Amino acid sequence: MSGNAAPGPTGNGTSKPRLDRGRGALGPALELVHTGRAPTRAVLTAELGVTRATAGAVAAELESLGLIRVDAHPGAAAGSQGRPSHRLEVAENGPVALAAQVHADGFRAALVGLGGRIVATAPGCETVDADPAKVLGSVVEAGADLLRGTGLRCVGAGLAVPSAVAEPEGLALNPLHLAWPVGAPVRRIFAECVRAAGITGPAFAGNDVNLAALAEHRHGAGRGARDLLCVATGHRGVGGALVLDGRLHTGSSGLALEVGHVPVNPEGRPCHCGSRGCLDVEADPLALLIEAGRDPGPEVSLLRQAEDLVRAHYADPTVRRATEALIDRLGLGLAGLVNILNPDRIILGGLHRTLLDADPERLRAVVADRSLWGQSGSVPILPCTLSHNSLVGAAELAWQPVLDDPLGALR
Repeated sequence: MSGNAAPGPTGNGTSKPRLDRGRGALGPALELVHTGRAPTRAVLTAELGVTRATAGAVAAELESLGLIRVDAHPGAAAGSQGRPSHRLEVAENGPVALAAQVHADGFRAALVGLGGRIVATAPGCETVDADPAKVLGSVVEAGADLLRGTGLRCVGAGLAVPSAVAEPEGLALNPLHLAWPVGAPVRRIFAECVRAAGITGPAFAGNDVNLAALAEHRHGAGRGARDLLCVATGHRGVGGALVLDGRLHTGSSGLALEVGHVPVNPEGRPCHCGSRGCLDVEADPLALLIEAGRDPGPEVSLLRQAEDLVRAHYADPTVRRATEALIDRLGLGLAGLVNILNPDRIILGGLHRTLLDADPERLRAVVADRSLWGQSGSVPILPCTLSHNSLVGAAELAWQPVLDDPLGALR
């Protein structure tokens, strides 16, 4: 609890244990409000398993830290009886995290508050230099401009990149579509840029689809899932992520679930990994454009071109056949993953979300027909719901120390 609280008696030895229990509840309480699972003090009391007085003290402490807002006089719902419980919300003008994302067609910076709320975004850049230091310096400076303009406190910074990020060094092992050197130390470079911009707090880096899955699990289509599989294609390639028991599964060194290299077409296109017919080259935006006989243009991103093609021209037999071909390949890849992972929910992002929207029954049928678990019980397949979920997920990395120990992190 806060150091501003009046000190309790010290002679009987009972004050300090109560203090420790109170502080220990701050993180779990903040996470419950952050993820929307405790909209009222009554729910917070039940979720924490504490007395109403303790829950009230914890909520008041989080409010004093500027993290949440407690509405002690909410309006009663129509038809309800009794006094309504205090409502708990994240603070609108509270601290933020700097989030940055780099992809094949540019980069973007944003400020993200608790609750996955994007507070401000900088204009995106549509070119990516081959030198990661130049790119990360530019995206951090864009974020620093946002911070200066809003005057908000920053708790730290997170970066999403389209590459597996090896731990513990934070190396981008396969930034294939960025022309960056293999093994670029992106976390170190990002942290140096953050410090050089005068931004305090820790800096983190992670794979973009991993971070999208984390964001969706906490704030979007993955809420409530125990074993969540996320598969997405953004601007180039295909990525995947797995959330197990509420935690992102990254393997022993951050390299788990390279689903882009699941083979789905033995006679298909050569893949960057040396194999042939992988999801990475058979079910991404470029694959759709090639399948439909369309030449990619330089005007907008490949993702935008592919999504526009499906949405605006699905009635065209050539576009429909190309879309169905990608749906079948994606379904085959998902079926293999279902057999291995047995998730209780699948969410799809990027172009894959558009494919699902185009013909949901076809995709679900392919997964059910080609997977053991799909035949015994269907796995829900849903679209991702968050805009800029990789940015929100990058911010989650920076918010995690605050969620673990709000008092320690903010002081």
